Amino acid sequence: MQELQIIQELTEEFKRCSTALSAIGDETRQSIILALLEGAEDGRRVGEITESVSLSRPAVSHHLKVLKDAGIVSVRRDGTMNFYYLNPQESTLTRIRSLMSRVDELMQVAGRKLCR
Repeated sequence: MQELQIIQELTEEFKRCSTALSAIGDETRQSIILALLEGAEDGRRVGEITESVSLSRPAVSHHLKVLKDAGIVSVRRDGTMNFYYLNPQESTLTRIRSLMSRVDELMQVAGRKLCR
C-alpha cells in the first residue's frame, strides 16, 4: 500500500474516532470509566458512580451521556433503573485501539528507516 493511501486511511479513521477521542480526553470522564471498571459486572447506577467520583448526579449524568454518545459506555434498563457499563464488543475503544496499533506500526517502520 502506498504511503499516501495509508495516511488517507488513517485520516479517515481519526475522523471516525474523533468523538470518542475527545470524550476520553476529559479527566472527569476518565474517572467515570475507571469507576465503571471497578463496578459490578452488570453495570452501575448514576448514584453509585456519583459516590465513586465525588461529583453531583447531574454532572455524572452529563458525562455519562457524552461517553454513551461517543460509543464508549452502554446502558441497560431494568424497570426505571439505568445501569451503565463498558461493553468491549460494542465500544469505540476497540476502534481506537486498532487505530493506535496502526499508528504505532507506522512509527516503528519510520523509526527503522531513520536508524539506517
